[in-house]
Amino acid sequence: MPGRELSLSSPPGFRLPELGGFDAGARAAPPQDLQFQTIYFDTADLRLARAGGRVRYRSDEGWTVALPPGEGGDVPVEHRFDGDHGSPPELALDLVTAYTRDRSLEPVARLRTARRRVPLLALDGTTMGEVVEDEVSVLEGVHLAARYREVEIGVSGDAPAGLAEAVAERLRAAGAGPPDPTPKIVRALGWRALEAPDVAPVPVDRSSTAGEAVRAAIAASVLRLVLHDPGVRLGQNPEDVHQARVATRRLRSDLRTFRSLLDAEWTSSLRDELRWLGQELGAVRDTEVLLDRMRDRIDGLRADDQSDAKPILQRLSERWESCRADLLDAIRSGRYLQLLERLVHAIHEPALLPEADAPAADALPALVRGPWQHLKSAVDALGDDPVDEVLHEVRIRAKRCRYASEAVAPVVGKAAREFARAVASVQEVLGEHQDAVVAEAWLRETARTADGREVFVAGELAAFEIAASRDARDRWRGTWRDASRKRHRNWL
Repeated sequence: MPGRELSLSSPPGFRLPELGGFDAGARAAPPQDLQFQTIYFDTADLRLARAGGRVRYRSDEGWTVALPPGEGGDVPVEHRFDGDHGSPPELALDLVTAYTRDRSLEPVARLRTARRRVPLLALDGTTMGEVVEDEVSVLEGVHLAARYREVEIGVSGDAPAGLAEAVAERLRAAGAGPPDPTPKIVRALGWRALEAPDVAPVPVDRSSTAGEAVRAAIAASVLRLVLHDPGVRLGQNPEDVHQARVATRRLRSDLRTFRSLLDAEWTSSLRDELRWLGQELGAVRDTEVLLDRMRDRIDGLRADDQSDAKPILQRLSERWESCRADLLDAIRSGRYLQLLERLVHAIHEPALLPEADAPAADALPALVRGPWQHLKSAVDALGDDPVDEVLHEVRIRAKRCRYASEAVAPVVGKAAREFARAVASVQEVLGEHQDAVVAEAWLRETARTADGREVFVAGELAAFEIAASRDARDRWRGTWRDASRKRHRNWL
């Protein structure tokens, strides 16, 4: 259950009242007086703050990196680091690379805070919240630039209902006022901190030009890459590598889809660099997929066979560690920083041709016809029992068609989204087929250098994959029949 937070202003002359017991089943502990200094670090143009993040040193708690909220989130994700107050730790700098890129971090604000903290305790002495009154001095060098005061109430999710409101009522009775609407980041850094970030969604609709649709597609994938870059570096959630790889694939696909609207040399060069990054991400992602797949398969074996399968997992873990080390080297390189800069520039100033001035609603549907025809031709050319490599090529064409449809969907609307979903079903079934084929091939290769019981277990696991690939072969044509229905592509 989430907690509650309330803010109030602390006007001149206000003092925290005595906070004794509350009808809500809580009491106040004796107040604690604290003093600390805070230094915010950012680029000169406040790239990090404008994106919703921060790097901060506080004398009482060390370094904090608050990463901008991820997709669907609204609260920054914080990471703590040890270190003195001089320069941000290398690991902290690494986490914000996608936002700062080729710019260095420097002190952009210094604050001195005098805090009075009153813990709120349950009747059994458990802490369930606090009341904090801060007097914050914003410094320019050794001189006072501004000063503000505020009171904050925070209670935990298991605090009695109405506790935060009861505390707020007592504070208002003592003279506390409504909260100051000025964001804290503005008080520290100024209004520039609220300027638009350099990587942000580009709104489009049916009245937009084709060039604006190009910018929107590029911006969506660059934002996805930037948001997941810190997670790739941390390595705690495989979804970050997956989403970063998806971003590079979509970017390459979108540049291909919109190539008639873009300068060919500019597009080719950017796609080449994205291919390089995609390969580095793909090596890690493919190993993660295979590792997760083997874990699931091994769970279905007999207990003694599960034990014999441990060397197989160990091989994959070692491969993952090697691929991850290569990936980290790649995204800590100057080449990657240059690519990020080019991608950010591409959002704002892509190399558009005059044709991009046409209305998006008129120009975009035609750009999906090509990927669709390529997919349809590939399927029509299949025999009754196509080889695995040909089915994989159909999957690639289905993915291109899907991405092209999704790229134009902000302008075309529901029809393009439904078509993309139908084609995605084909891609997903053939993706399962390809994963099974790759897993079987890896197990066969592993068995050649394995010993004893490990060979037998590899054979058991390969049998699972053979069955999975056959099942996908049986199912994919049904998804194709649905995707190829005329009702899905009338808009083309």
